[in-house]
Amino acid sequence: MKKILLVDDDQNLCILLSSYLVSFNFSVDSVNNIHNALAYIRNDCPDLVISDIMMQDLNGYDLIKFLKLNNLYIHIPIIFLTAKGMTSDRIKGYNLGCNAYLTKPFDPKELIAIIYNIFNQIQLLQKTVLVSNYNFVSDPNLLKSFKLTRREKSVLTLVLQGYMNKEIAISLDVSKRNVEKYVSRLLNKTNTRNRIELIRLFLGYS
Repeated sequence: MKKILLVDDDQNLCILLSSYLVSFNFSVDSVNNIHNALAYIRNDCPDLVISDIMMQDLNGYDLIKFLKLNNLYIHIPIIFLTAKGMTSDRIKGYNLGCNAYLTKPFDPKELIAIIYNIFNQIQLLQKTVLVSNYNFVSDPNLLKSFKLTRREKSVLTLVLQGYMNKEIAISLDVSKRNVEKYVSRLLNKTNTRNRIELIRLFLGYS
């Protein structure tokens, strides 16, 4: 289940929008300011953020700047849902890296379409990257010889790129515990003792 974080100081909007998104099988939490949003994201990284721009103290533009400066959170897609409808506002949002910009009042069906499109694009990109990254392996026959499952190959590819378990979990949309399980399987199947030996085996390091 995809997790969405709403960031808006309009409590009524958050209640209504949360209920609507939950009806589409999304898990939804909401906060009323940027400080709380950043604290939430550090503790429980969401799959997508929907944020207002105009809030007291820090605003939505500040939020996206913070996220894009941190490699752990740079991948989180952001939708701006705001009353700031000037062309210059939208341009600023897109230049900062938002994935979509909706002006209030909005059609909730359009928001759902945007969310599905974002998740579909991410999934397509992940598949493309995982396939292309098998070229990292120095001897492609190794992949066949160990009879790795598709998920094990996906985890291996990210391990070879230096990703840690938490980052792999976020990238593949699985729990950290499942990633640990797959890494253990990789070590057992390849008869390696740790991640370093695993990387050396597949990348051909001596």
